[in-house]
Amino acid sequence: MHRPVITGTGVFTPDNVITNAELVTAFNAYADLFNTENAAAISAGTVEAKEHSSEDFIVKASGIRQRYVIDKSGVLDPAVMHPLLRQRDDDEPSLMAEMGVDAARKALLQAGRTASDVDLVVCAASNMERAYPAVAIEIQQLLGVSGFAFDMNVACSSATFGIQAAADMVRSGSIRSALVINPEICSAHLEWRDRDCHFIFGDVATATLIERRDAASGAHFEILSTRCATDFSNNIRNNNGYLRRSRPAGMADRRDMQFMQNGRKVFKEVLPMVSDHIAAHMQSEGIAADDLKRLWLHQANKTMNDFIGRKVLGRTPAPEEQPNILQDYANTSSAGSIIAFSKYSDDLAEGDAGLICSFGAGYSVGSVLLRRHS
Repeated sequence: MHRPVITGTGVFTPDNVITNAELVTAFNAYADLFNTENAAAISAGTVEAKEHSSEDFIVKASGIRQRYVIDKSGVLDPAVMHPLLRQRDDDEPSLMAEMGVDAARKALLQAGRTASDVDLVVCAASNMERAYPAVAIEIQQLLGVSGFAFDMNVACSSATFGIQAAADMVRSGSIRSALVINPEICSAHLEWRDRDCHFIFGDVATATLIERRDAASGAHFEILSTRCATDFSNNIRNNNGYLRRSRPAGMADRRDMQFMQNGRKVFKEVLPMVSDHIAAHMQSEGIAADDLKRLWLHQANKTMNDFIGRKVLGRTPAPEEQPNILQDYANTSSAGSIIAFSKYSDDLAEGDAGLICSFGAGYSVGSVLLRRHS
């Protein structure tokens, strides 16, 4: 049996930034346009008028102040309200693969490895650009990796589930190393016309290199243990899919074909599930709250993270103990906890323990216990 370790991470960040001020201006212009076009129906009570959004509302609801996106022109156009992405030819790299390759190369560079050192590529994300061929196999080809690759979708928990799968294979000896890549184009499945959620998501890609400890050179994080759990719920859902055109009114611009969330139920049900999951995982490995130096949590909502941090540590975490990046990146689905880990892990000392945790639609929750080695 081999001990799996994380030796490198990489983050691809898009060039375009949408601030809350820009987003609110665009949304309110859209709301005004909608209300004008539907004035008669609104007056008759058959259509509900759109309320304005505000910067204060967004920060209070989420802690988000900006987000990175692949395209901002369409999102900020009141007549469009979604990203405008170029249709690529089949012989061109797909957008998800292009993002994933960038993050993967950064992870390899940090670890001092090349594509020839990798046996497996997992593309783990909340949405795939296409049904097939697998985006992971495309990334494998673009990187020049031998071995095999596959896609994985467990929504916002895709990264931690992918890490568990890769770590288990490294531990068993079936592979030497793996790249777990999380390209998230969340702007494409967000309903930018919905005041309750139009601010939530951003775009990014992350990559994590996992290999055998006896092959690691330099600082690394030993994967002590992984734990995953799921419990079915409809409270976070997207009904889009390949059967859409086969159903009555399937091609209509229906609200349920984009991200939908019953936020109050999600808060009520997910928070205890995640807190209990982490506590049980730590207890099984004999790690007390005082032993945990860092929590890299899923970056969905600041209030959720603050609650989980208090439950896990038994007190209010210091900012450095539970770093947040969602104020800059927004919710990037599976990539959020990996961004936090990538940006806020170098300062840990030899022997320090930390935990990566992601959670979301499913419901799903995945956690990875780590220990730093120099």
